[in-house]
Amino acid sequence: GFYIVSYGLGIYVLNLLIGFLSPQVDPEIEGMDGASLPTKGSDEFRPFVRRLPEFKFWYSITKAFCIAFVMTFFSVFDVPVFWPILLCYWVVLFVLTMKRQIMHMIKYKYLPFSIGKQ
Repeated sequence: GFYIVSYGLGIYVLNLLIGFLSPQVDPEIEGMDGASLPTKGSDEFRPFVRRLPEFKFWYSITKAFCIAFVMTFFSVFDVPVFWPILLCYWVVLFVLTMKRQIMHMIKYKYLPFSIGKQ
């Protein structure tokens, strides 16, 4: 049971992952007139600044897991659902979201990980 709790946790973690992989200043919204993303061809090394910092990312995931764990103690959250549909929907959502995020990374030429000056 508790497939709805697991599904909600999966959606929340996916949302946190997108925030973790996204730049603090989105070039689509800002129009490239403010701070720019680090690129390989630039002379100056600028570290990647995340929209969701790593500590907040892990802290939020830990809080979410604890809340989901506590929710499993109450039978009101044990809603009968056909779990393969939730799983398929989550996988499709994950694939489409990550594809969009990777295309955004390719379009604006940034990596969400600081590997130093190359």
